[in-house]
Amino acid sequence: MNEIIKTILTEWKEKNLPDIYEREIDLFDYSKLTVPKIIVITGFRRVGKTYIALHLIKKLLKEKTRENIIYLNFEDERIPAKTEFLTQIIPVAKQISKEKIDFLFLDEIQTIPNWSKWLRRIYDNSNIRIFVSGSSSKMSSKEIPTELRGRFLEAKVFPLSFKEFLRFKALKFDVNTIKYSENRKAELLNALNEYLKYGSLPEIVLSEEEKKAEIAISYYQTTVRRDIIERHNIKNEEALKALLRLMLNSTKYSVSKLYNNLKSMNYGIGKTTLQHYLGYIENSYFMFSVPIFSYKIKDQMQYPRKNYFIDNIFLTNVSTKFSKDYGRLYENIVAIELKRRNKDIHYWENSQHHEVDFVVKEGNNIKQLIQVCYNIDDFETKKREARALLKASNELKCKNLLIITENHEKEEIMEWFGTKRKIKIIPIWKWLLE
Repeated sequence: MNEIIKTILTEWKEKNLPDIYEREIDLFDYSKLTVPKIIVITGFRRVGKTYIALHLIKKLLKEKTRENIIYLNFEDERIPAKTEFLTQIIPVAKQISKEKIDFLFLDEIQTIPNWSKWLRRIYDNSNIRIFVSGSSSKMSSKEIPTELRGRFLEAKVFPLSFKEFLRFKALKFDVNTIKYSENRKAELLNALNEYLKYGSLPEIVLSEEEKKAEIAISYYQTTVRRDIIERHNIKNEEALKALLRLMLNSTKYSVSKLYNNLKSMNYGIGKTTLQHYLGYIENSYFMFSVPIFSYKIKDQMQYPRKNYFIDNIFLTNVSTKFSKDYGRLYENIVAIELKRRNKDIHYWENSQHHEVDFVVKEGNNIKQLIQVCYNIDDFETKKREARALLKASNELKCKNLLIITENHEKEEIMEWFGTKRKIKIIPIWKWLLE
């Protein structure tokens, strides 16, 4: 085991670091914290967690040497899934290093038994600054093991924002002047269409168009197999896959409805197991759900939840229903962006089934109500979206109303049964670039 560690660490010291695109998330400030914390980098498979860590290492190497930094990827097949391996890392590293170890970078460490206890011991008994990453929610603030509570900070990584997407494509636009150039605006809208259709996972963004769907399918299959089935030891694989198909082809779900649908398809699965499966899917960061807005926890638990996916390419290439549904693609993009901006989001619906896509909260305060509508050229469509906003505005006492659409930009005063409000309408590309 010691020889494996020596080999891997020696390879690391000789490894050429790849060229890395700049991302909006920068971990450098974390490396300089006066009171060090374990920095946990979380997110879906292939969103760029490893490259973000390597980008930090590149910055650190301006002041440090490879002797000062250890990097280990626990998806290396040579690394045994044994606690003993962890126990030997620091002693072996000190044997072969001539300098002090200042930084420890650990990728996908959650696959090793007792990883959190080992990490706690290293953190408590050394001055090493620790960065760990993983594509399982075991690493997230919701599920981080008890022994690490109070000792870590979470850095969440999402697929590329639209700003980052444009940077990866070497495209630069001035939002304030774009309206004066039809050619530049057409170029921006073409980029937006690619962003909507093929999503923003870094490797897919940089790949040839004919390869994008193939890569997306491989990501999906790997996530289902490794991050859900194998990680949670699922026996009823076909029921899980059927559940995923149902989720990808729906916008809202309840456990009871899913249970009945699966039962009608002859999949024997109990409601408790079904709830576990939904949790496992969210734990992989592949999907996230949004509850109805209510001050009553019981309502949030009983009413259907809206479901969104971590990247649009899974809707356009795995879903059989939404591949060309721009309304769904717009809404999914907005949901991801709100999560990236760390917003607390719900949806609103009243007894007449008027619905607002996103209620943005801060604590107990409602900060904004957002409707997402691909095209509001049709008067009846516009009236329907505005009416729901006005009803929610009246009930929730919120006057910050927004409609995100394809290409309209203006402010309108609208009224519905005595409720008069100003509604801001903005094109999605401009909202994404704010």
